[in-house]
Amino acid sequence: MFETIKQYLNKKNLKDTKYNYLFDEYEGDEYVCFDCETTGLNVKEDEIISIGAIIIKGNKVLHSKKFERFAKTTTPLSSESIKIHHIRECDITNALDIDVVIEEFLEFIGNRPLVGYFLEFDCAMINKYIKPKIGITLPNEKIEVSALYYDKMIKKYPQGNIDLRFDVIMNKLALPRLGKHDAINDVIMTSMIFLKLK
Repeated sequence: MFETIKQYLNKKNLKDTKYNYLFDEYEGDEYVCFDCETTGLNVKEDEIISIGAIIIKGNKVLHSKKFERFAKTTTPLSSESIKIHHIRECDITNALDIDVVIEEFLEFIGNRPLVGYFLEFDCAMINKYIKPKIGITLPNEKIEVSALYYDKMIKKYPQGNIDLRFDVIMNKLALPRLGKHDAINDVIMTSMIFLKLK
């Protein structure tokens, strides 16, 4: 009931009716796994550098249906952020304005459920841009893979201390690691976690 009230209030704040479709009940069998690469971990101060997303349909990751965009930043990239995601200034010289990237991202995800690892952060980063623009936060159903993993492992080890680090989850589920740490590789690996747990 609380979620229904929250969605009702969220929809009331919608400034642009072209985004009404985001609130439609989803009836398909697709999910969108997404990840943001950012200049840091402070939602208020940091910016999105890239967004990667991929569609999961049934039990398949659809590599042909992926979304990858780079966004211009207002400040130079720090050496710390470059070490993490390996995106350099020269990689974003032809990047799109963040408003364009966000619009395209909303069109890509539609009203499908969203899947991710540390999804709360990624959604907060997207919300930072869409709230001032169209008045709402992402209304899509959200599925956190670390929570799915925790629920599965705590049944096996009720008194256990469950390690929720990404690498640990990948190893425990015997999933292959993709070399490069970028938004698309991260969503492919997260999608594999989701499918293995689903």
